[in-house]
Amino acid sequence: MRFVREKTIVQLTYLPNLFPVNCYLVEEEDGLTLVDAALPNNAKAIMEAAGRIGKPIARIVLTHAHGDHIGALDGLKRMNPSAQVFISARDARLLSGDLSLVEGEPDTPIRGGVPKAGAIRTKPDVLLQDGDRIGSLLAVAAPGHTPGSMAFLDTRTDALIAGDAFQTRPGVAVTGQMKLLFPFPAMATWDKRTGLQSARRLRDLNPSLLAAGHGSMVKQPGRAVDGAIAAAERALGE
Repeated sequence: MRFVREKTIVQLTYLPNLFPVNCYLVEEEDGLTLVDAALPNNAKAIMEAAGRIGKPIARIVLTHAHGDHIGALDGLKRMNPSAQVFISARDARLLSGDLSLVEGEPDTPIRGGVPKAGAIRTKPDVLLQDGDRIGSLLAVAAPGHTPGSMAFLDTRTDALIAGDAFQTRPGVAVTGQMKLLFPFPAMATWDKRTGLQSARRLRDLNPSLLAAGHGSMVKQPGRAVDGAIAAAERALGE
């Protein structure tokens, strides 16, 4: 996996030039917080990257429950049995294979590679709500790609790990907005309008760095994010 460091965050990318799948190691004093778990065959490479940093994986935090973000979860939990696992209370249902909607949610089918019931054996230790803290990370509800998607702001540097609320390949886009050179995040998005609302909220955090689930990290992303939001507004007639 490609290893790129930006201050307290290391981006690990599987197949960076073909089908980039990112996860992140966030360095804390007591160890590492892994944000997302990539694909099933990535567990060994993630462990090797942690060894390169020289700290254990103390926490595994999931932005949402699609297969390219939870794939190595069971393998990593076996290798790090003491690591706590965090996911939003809403997407914990998806992690268990429950695709039903909650009352009041847009009546749009949940898309993407959600695991079948029982496919993921690891149970979350902590069900996150908006505003929770995990070490230096602030959990920010960012529904749209999935109903319970979350982003995580490193409060030390204002770096934003956004999951699939945005993509940065081949350019910054709000979830659900099609990029023909890499259409897969848009194809897996649950509700575009909810995603746009979340994008606006994340922009208000004024992040210094945008770290998405697919694509390279973007420094000082404000202008690019503004452009992506404007494009989404035009596409949705807002």
